[in-house]
Amino acid sequence: MRVTQIIATAALALVSTFAAAADNAEQAIRKTLQSLEIGVPVESVATSPLNGLYEVKLAGGRVLYASADGQFVVQGYLYQIQDGKPVNLTEKTERQAIAKSINAIPAAEMVVYPAKGETKSHITVFTDTTCPYCHKLHAEVPELNRRGIEVRYVAFPRQGLGSPGDEQLQAVWCSSDRKAALDKMIDGKEIKAAKCANPVSKQFQLGQSIGVNGTPAIVLEDGQLIPGYQPAPQVAKLALAGGK
Repeated sequence: MRVTQIIATAALALVSTFAAAADNAEQAIRKTLQSLEIGVPVESVATSPLNGLYEVKLAGGRVLYASADGQFVVQGYLYQIQDGKPVNLTEKTERQAIAKSINAIPAAEMVVYPAKGETKSHITVFTDTTCPYCHKLHAEVPELNRRGIEVRYVAFPRQGLGSPGDEQLQAVWCSSDRKAALDKMIDGKEIKAAKCANPVSKQFQLGQSIGVNGTPAIVLEDGQLIPGYQPAPQVAKLALAGGK
């Protein structure tokens, strides 16, 4: 057998061994997570930048780490030192996944307040019409629009499905003019709308999957999640900087 054939055969065997090991690790990790009943689907299991540690991506964007045998599971940040500075690899991965999930929401399922003039960036806000700080942020939407920030609202009834906030949000999303309905509802005025098929429960579940646990929750274009109210100048600064 020629040397080149020997090398090719050895390389193929090595690749097959690595593939089998990765497959065994994935099965072991998935079995462990299934037994833990974490309640969130596992999207993928792959090797992480740290040798011997596997990266587990959950639906919605959150990340866990596990040993190859599935006996150890870690939730936390994984840092890599690059040019003497720490880079949060976990946060980077999570932001990319969250941005993908959020940016996949059809515009027709949101309440959108367009930027004035050139659209420089956008934010997605999980809101609840019964939330005082959501009202405060909503009052600053015109300022964000003037700064070139498009504001996209999605629903998140903070007290859960079936709550008064849920009923109000469904009425907004079932209105023929959602913007006007949302403005009125936040202004304390009652609106009436016929029941309809709407995305409120789906958006609530999406928010939970990416780590939203209160309102308002602001997601920047790059997937960075900002919990709670922030004044318009601060939000605009972060949005225009790409979340950095």
